[in-house]
Amino acid sequence: MNHPTTAAEILASMGAAGARLDHLGAVESAAGNISVSIRETPADLDEFFPETGTIDLPVEVPGLAGWTFFVTGSGSRLRDLAVAPAAQVSVLIVNEGGKTAVWRTNPNRTFDHPTSEFNSHLGVHEDQVARRGLDFQTVIHAQPPHLVSLSHVRELRNDHDFNHAILRWEPETLVQVPKGIKVLDFMVPGSEELGNANVAGLRDHVITLWSKHGLMVRSDVSPLDAVDKVEYLEAGAAYEIRNRQMGGACEGLLDSEIKRVIEAFNIDTDLY
Repeated sequence: MNHPTTAAEILASMGAAGARLDHLGAVESAAGNISVSIRETPADLDEFFPETGTIDLPVEVPGLAGWTFFVTGSGSRLRDLAVAPAAQVSVLIVNEGGKTAVWRTNPNRTFDHPTSEFNSHLGVHEDQVARRGLDFQTVIHAQPPHLVSLSHVRELRNDHDFNHAILRWEPETLVQVPKGIKVLDFMVPGSEELGNANVAGLRDHVITLWSKHGLMVRSDVSPLDAVDKVEYLEAGAAYEIRNRQMGGACEGLLDSEIKRVIEAFNIDTDLY
């Protein structure tokens, strides 16, 4: 699947992703943020972001010099993205050396600076570009309530038990997210500790769970594709919670049945 290449296409996908996350209850108030990186600067930026300035980057990313980023603003509500995307988003074009960027904005912007968690986004973008030679990537932070609720259950707070709890309810889930979710312990939001653990976790997974907080998901396709992955896992978490409320009465998919799905769809996974 081709990724979006114009500012109009990128903003439309960001808007659709924000609306879907809002429907999931995953971006209460101003929670949640989205960034999109693209190697080639879109030609239609002037149409949406005519104002130009300079901004310091929260971390140095010399490997992303020349790259263009679409980033939601601090305090912006993702539910508003679909209605007025340019007012919730700004564009940064990284300067040589990776310390500063050209900052392009819309005169109707609703924020003073990009999301405060842009440092976490940048770390993932730089690491993935260096390792995989990407031309495009999106990174999203959100707080889906069922997944976050389960991260408060001590005995589930590890890769094996958490994934087996949420992947056993729908055969499609493992097809969509074959590596499952990487579970991180609680770490202070915005901290260097969380940033480093998050970058490492997203090397082998497309989703990291920030226990007792939220998650981060990446996609090489589009923001909406990233949210699709979240939606599958959030559904699995909802089934798991309902089953617990029912006293564990539901059987779920047996490991033997999941292995049949793995074989039928030739899924590359080490979870079973």
